[in-house]
Amino acid sequence: MLTVSLHKIKIIAPHGLYPEEHILGNTFEIDVDLNLPNAQPWPFADYTLIQQTVADIFQLPGQLLETFVSNIYIALKGQFPFALKIKVTVRKLNPPMAGEAAYSQVCYEN
Repeated sequence: MLTVSLHKIKIIAPHGLYPEEHILGNTFEIDVDLNLPNAQPWPFADYTLIQQTVADIFQLPGQLLETFVSNIYIALKGQFPFALKIKVTVRKLNPPMAGEAAYSQVCYEN
């Protein structure tokens, strides 16, 4: 099995649960891993298509990381139906909350 990965895709977007996040925006990091079958010719997944798919999803309105993970997964499954497994991780860097946290994260793989 071949794994094609694109990690730390950076998106700045006005998404979040709280109203101030829609004004100030947040910085998100997205990781995508595609597990492809062993085949001839060698399997191929275009990195630019992965990045564009993620960017397109973040153009849509949304609040929850879970929604973004789900939408990215569904879109990538449509783009790469031959993938054996797709893993999507979305991080919100420095989430606005009392106390300090480097990021909040939601990950889905199937």
